[in-house]
Amino acid sequence: MQWIMLLLAGVSEITWAFFMKLSDGFTKIVPSITTFVFYALSAVFLSQALKKLPLGTAYAMWTGFGIVGTSLLGVFLFREALNATQMICIALIVCGIVGLKIF
Repeated sequence: MQWIMLLLAGVSEITWAFFMKLSDGFTKIVPSITTFVFYALSAVFLSQALKKLPLGTAYAMWTGFGIVGTSLLGVFLFREALNATQMICIALIVCGIVGLKIF
């Protein structure tokens, strides 16, 4: 169950970052409110995951989900560019997340 909580925390992390981009500097009300709701949900889910998971592992995976997810959203939804070096770095983050889960 703690891994599901961590996954939900990661999805919430990506969601609040996405809506923060849409909020246009908190000038648009619905995306701004959605940002705060998912920010809080992310913290709640992470706190639940931390009841059983080690802090370092859980936090690294949570932030890794956020980095990878928001990078992909930026590329596919906002047409942001990633150069080869950035893609390699994101791939290394994914390897780190997988490594933390396996070992």
